[in-house]
Amino acid sequence: MQWGGKVRKEKKNASQAAQLQPPSSGGGGCPPYKSSPRPHPLRQARSRNVPLLLVLCCLQPCTCHSSQRKLNRGSCSLQESQHSATAPAMVSAGGHGVGHGGDGDEGQAVDFRGNPADKSRTGGWLGAGLILGTELAERVCVMGISMNLVTYLVGELHLSNSRSANVVTNFMGTLNLLALVGGFLADAKLGRYLTIAISATIAATGVSLLTVDTTVPSMRPPPCADARGPRGHECVPASGGQLALLYAALYTIAAGAGGLKANVSGFGSDQFDGRDPREERAMVFFFNRFYFCVSLGSLFAVTVLVYVQDHVGRGWGYGVSAAAMLLAVAVLVAGTTRYRYRRPQGSPLTVIGRVLAAAWRKRRLPLPADAAELHGFHAAKVAHTDRLRCLDKAAIVEADLSAATAEKGPAAPAVASTVTEVEEVKMVVKLLPIWSTCILFWTVYSQMTTFSVEQATRMDRRLRPGASSGFTVPAGSFSVFLFVSILLFTSLNERLLVPLAARLTGRPQGLTSLQRVGAGLVLSVAAMAVAALVERKRRDASVGEGHVAISAFWLVPQFFLVGAGEAFAYVGQLEFFIREAPERMKSMSTGLFLVTLAMGFFLSSFLVFAVDGATRGAWIRNNLDRGRLDLFYWMLAVLGVANFAVFLVFARRHQYKPSAVPAAVAPAGSPADSAGSGEKEMDDFVAVKEAVEGVDV
Repeated sequence: MQWGGKVRKEKKNASQAAQLQPPSSGGGGCPPYKSSPRPHPLRQARSRNVPLLLVLCCLQPCTCHSSQRKLNRGSCSLQESQHSATAPAMVSAGGHGVGHGGDGDEGQAVDFRGNPADKSRTGGWLGAGLILGTELAERVCVMGISMNLVTYLVGELHLSNSRSANVVTNFMGTLNLLALVGGFLADAKLGRYLTIAISATIAATGVSLLTVDTTVPSMRPPPCADARGPRGHECVPASGGQLALLYAALYTIAAGAGGLKANVSGFGSDQFDGRDPREERAMVFFFNRFYFCVSLGSLFAVTVLVYVQDHVGRGWGYGVSAAAMLLAVAVLVAGTTRYRYRRPQGSPLTVIGRVLAAAWRKRRLPLPADAAELHGFHAAKVAHTDRLRCLDKAAIVEADLSAATAEKGPAAPAVASTVTEVEEVKMVVKLLPIWSTCILFWTVYSQMTTFSVEQATRMDRRLRPGASSGFTVPAGSFSVFLFVSILLFTSLNERLLVPLAARLTGRPQGLTSLQRVGAGLVLSVAAMAVAALVERKRRDASVGEGHVAISAFWLVPQFFLVGAGEAFAYVGQLEFFIREAPERMKSMSTGLFLVTLAMGFFLSSFLVFAVDGATRGAWIRNNLDRGRLDLFYWMLAVLGVANFAVFLVFARRHQYKPSAVPAAVAPAGSPADSAGSGEKEMDDFVAVKEAVEGVDV
């Protein structure tokens, strides 16, 4: 594939061929467009050296709702993406971009009464500014809780290290999983605004409950010095009744924050019209300000809030988060009349569920000898394949459906899925092997919020190690090095590595998406090896109960390596899922990514539980000085090596999705086919590249 000049020279032929394409029967992908000579604002922003640390914020695929309309390239907006706990994961399980309006089109922006939106009274910075406040509050809330929760569970509730770690990872796993649910509800039924308003209210309720729980003395066991255990000196762990309110608060927060995570950035982008050059340029700066709010909220949480929690009181620290969320709800609702809205358009998850259900229901039916007998075969937008033929049964036209009915149009969902729908589901299934090997990276990442923080509590955290006095860095604040590493390596990757790799490989993107994922997996293995060595050094340096002779800044390398790995793995995973997902299911890419995060946290909980049981608590002791946490880290490193080997096998066998115009328009191998393929591949590359630069990490 040749990039650059040749593709652009052939663009005219490709466009002429595309115009011959018959209009689609609604939904799904974008019809061919004619590019505008005006440079895209995102490219203009890059040429003006707009900071590239708009890391991972909202990649909204170009989705059209009228088969007759042609979109200008600038009309495609960014879709939400999410991040992990590290920073904002702003990912939507679906969504529709700004600027997709049209007369009578369901994608048209409307006001709160359902009438066509008046630009002078709605949207723009007036509405987007209020939405930014909601994201700022969400970051303060989630990061202020997740990055320092383990110290509260161990230090004040006297839970074991293993149990405390699992409480944190189960909380974060549930939050990311519910983000997928929040995106589905917004796309399928409620719309983004209503989902955000409900989710923010739920999150505010959860943080308020957590504030009450950490303030009321009866909700905590007595301090260890006052405990009366069997031998008079043991710490009494919190009872089930004391933990009940804590769990209720945490999972209420997870439900609310998950809904916010999936929709906030997408709702913000809805406030700008991609067809209007001025608003299109403003959208670029919206993502800049969005990421600024994300970064500001995260850094405020892991520095100021963590300090308040440790030195003033948990109730005060969580109270600030609760006040921020309540204020955000009030501000969001106050701007109801100022927003632009888009009606729910449906979720790809519905199509996937329908195909799987139909295939299961018809599992005993024989497949027709001729695939042309499958429903919608001749009108398919995706060529039929022979892989996963069990799913083809979803497209079997049952005997009670007449041929005449089948020819008239799409069958009812309960009757038969189309070949296009079945093939799109097959393409999603094809991504699962690579998807499965990405999970372990987030298991490694989760250690930075649990055991690494616990390590810091048993090390010298003074700015001047060994000094008898001075400022002591809170254990939870060491995660700031994780964020700094993500920002630093994202910038270095863009400025240095990509240009160098592009010159060496001849590919504009430098590294492929799978190469980026592989680099992230390797760095995660290195992080666990370093963590194991540091933990061994820390344990050997222990000089007594609660006293160590080693600086906590020895933990910085493992935070930096995980952050560097995320700069590669996060971008690579997102790019891979976006480019390889079916055109009409681009939003599934963010859904797959969210589930990867969730499964990574849940896998951490499982491994801790299994290791604790297998070793009878010998590896992960309440007193880390008497345990073998270093062996647990080595185990993760070995698992990482095995996982990387499996990843290499899957990556080697993976065949990237081809890009081509339909055969009915341009026969395979024709000049138009080559031009259309090259233009589409270039457009996909540019869209992903620009989006990744604007997505929050």
